[in-house]
Amino acid sequence: MDQNVSQAQEIFPEAQGCVLLAGPTASGKSALAIAIAREFDGVVINADSMQIYSGLRVITARPDEEEEAEAPHRLYGILDPGDYCSAARWRDMALQEIEHCHVRGKLPILVGGTGLYFEILTKGIAEIPPVSEAVRQELRDLQRREGNDVIHARLAELDPEMANKLNMGDTQRLLRALEVVEETGIPLGTWQKKAPDGPVLTCPRLWLALTPDREWLYERCNRRLDQMIRDGGAIEEVQAVLARDLDPTLPAMKALGVPEIADFLASRLSEEEMMETIKRQTRRYAKRQMTWVRNKMSEAKRSSAQDLESLKGDFFPFIRQFLLTLGK
Repeated sequence: MDQNVSQAQEIFPEAQGCVLLAGPTASGKSALAIAIAREFDGVVINADSMQIYSGLRVITARPDEEEEAEAPHRLYGILDPGDYCSAARWRDMALQEIEHCHVRGKLPILVGGTGLYFEILTKGIAEIPPVSEAVRQELRDLQRREGNDVIHARLAELDPEMANKLNMGDTQRLLRALEVVEETGIPLGTWQKKAPDGPVLTCPRLWLALTPDREWLYERCNRRLDQMIRDGGAIEEVQAVLARDLDPTLPAMKALGVPEIADFLASRLSEEEMMETIKRQTRRYAKRQMTWVRNKMSEAKRSSAQDLESLKGDFFPFIRQFLLTLGK
């Protein structure tokens, strides 16, 4: 253990806080989280909805084995792609990991770009009754046989408000809305309007946000994808998951790049078309993430720095002050 970690343990023995680090894809969150964990004796906890699945390390930009070895990592690659992880399920696992950190005197560092995860962790969510596997499977079989037109039409009969809001191509959300109203008889929107429920994070938290220049970020996204496809093995890992013939509506099968690589492997897209489509979708996703950070993280300490050393310089003093305050 280095001197900084040793000093941190001496200064903050009773610290029970939590660092929440958010930002768009490819902004440098993972490297910064590792640096924070090494400096302040922390544990990196995943708050990305796709990096929780195994078998898709490259295409989801999950930290590689060497990076994960630099600091303790939790909730990365722990679920099979054939599994379904709701935001509430992740919340429960994250709270358990945070508690484990506090018991061991470690600093929990939650890092990711899934805004909903941070929302439910800190504010709660309206608890929706679980949907039976029979209903879920029936609707997924129907979607595979008949397509989204039939799903949307059925949803329009039972929940016209939600049907009007959802895009015809958004298979996952269409099925989710339909299965809820089929199972409960109550529209999804009605459930969502109920008061937030369930356990939430109660310990002090420090919000950190990466807000890089948009053009720099888009270029970084493009370069990362080029590396994933040409040298990183993304096509091979997607091919391996596709060979399992999993339900295409599962969350893991909707991860950025997976549908496009599937179309390329099936000769529905050329390599050039595949690359351009993934890059376009990634830019759109990054833009939505940056919008969420601007709108939802007003209390966060922000940095637009483009290298790790500058990010450490921007954030480490605030983390140190946060922990000192907890230690008083």
